[in-house]
Amino acid sequence: MTDTPKTERAAEAVARHIEGLILEGTLRPGEMLLPERELALRLGVSRPTLRDGLKDLEARGLLEPSGRGIAVARLGAALIADPLVALLASRAEVADDYLEFRAIIEQSAARMAAMRANEVDRGIIEGCLTAIDAAHDAGDPVQEAEADADLHMAIYEASHNVVLLQIMRALSGKLRSDVMGNRAQLFTLPKARDALRDQHRAIAAAILAGKPERAANAAGAHIDWLRDAVRRVKEAEAQLDLSLRRLDGGKLTR
Repeated sequence: MTDTPKTERAAEAVARHIEGLILEGTLRPGEMLLPERELALRLGVSRPTLRDGLKDLEARGLLEPSGRGIAVARLGAALIADPLVALLASRAEVADDYLEFRAIIEQSAARMAAMRANEVDRGIIEGCLTAIDAAHDAGDPVQEAEADADLHMAIYEASHNVVLLQIMRALSGKLRSDVMGNRAQLFTLPKARDALRDQHRAIAAAILAGKPERAANAAGAHIDWLRDAVRRVKEAEAQLDLSLRRLDGGKLTR
């Protein structure tokens, strides 16, 4: 009985440690934790103490059972499934507002990353550039979109602002795919693929060089280009729809 308070304190320490890793983004949503025995050894606690700490995190929704183990909960899933987010994502007229919002976030994130990125962060960003070049050479819109998203996430991480990172992790996937629409549409514009690659390289180069304002300006120019490109695509679609309606009389004539 005399060991109970110590056990409780150790379990709380385990919970706080794992909680901190989740908050800072080291443990990502959906990632599996090590098996119980190995995890207890890594944390230097007994397995009963570990279980108590994990139970606390499960009760608070930070961890969840997954198969034969325990995974980091898919944090932000409720936000993504929120009816308001679904409504925003379903309305085409919100696309420009979303890009305006992203301009604020992306410029701030790039500026902070240029000031705060360490050697590890820079290595990850350089890896993202390699992936972007490979996807560009392959000419696959899906691969290019994934490489694009990975670079933006690496920049959020390099900003070392956990609130920004966690919010963008929760929002970026749903809103980027549903509001922005199919990336392939942008590729109908002349030299769009080259422009996107060059913009991402400019942002990353400024961050790697430790140039905050240059990084922010490059991020802002990227979003400005996207806003203009989306407008041009939508205008072209509207003009085509109008021409087709004129061609058949709006389906109201013989």
